[in-house]
Amino acid sequence: MSTTELAWFKSSYSGTQGDSCVEVAVTEQAICVRDSKDVTRPHFAVGSEEWSRFVGFAARS
Repeated sequence: MSTTELAWFKSSYSGTQGDSCVEVAVTEQAICVRDSKDVTRPHFAVGSEEWSRFVGFAARS
């Protein structure tokens, strides 16, 4: 799946200035993450279990 076919979104906690944010897109196989400041750069993907652990850690921090 190409980057343009993915449905990218930012957190509802993101500001409206568009700086210092990441965007995510969910597929059946993985959670894709990219830098919203430069969407032409490659994204990376993690499995759903790894993403859940990351989100849980971030919520506790």
